[in-house]
Amino acid sequence: MSTPIQRIEPGTRMSGAVIHGDTIYLAGQVGKGADVTAQSQSALAEVERLLALAGSDKSRILSCTIWLADMADFAAMNAVWDAWIDPANPPARATGEAKLATPDFKVEFMVIAAKA
Repeated sequence: MSTPIQRIEPGTRMSGAVIHGDTIYLAGQVGKGADVTAQSQSALAEVERLLALAGSDKSRILSCTIWLADMADFAAMNAVWDAWIDPANPPARATGEAKLATPDFKVEFMVIAAKA
């Protein structure tokens, strides 16, 4: 018997999160604000919201891929990340530079987590 798939906040293009078994996959999260600090704070708040809807929290994040529009923002993004992440449960992580969906986006977070 196959494991059911649950979609949270499905839309025509994508879902906010997808749960398969005990694994939660979030859509890439971008934030609001003029700079990478504000966008990181906003996006990570949305990560927390979606994880809560999926029955999890940031202590259960398995991995995070972070895309920056400009690696010059690496230190500013890391300052927000370091203040936000559960220090007792840091996930695996990678960060790269990429052209994001619009020039207004400075950062995008892609998260995979375990259910609580």
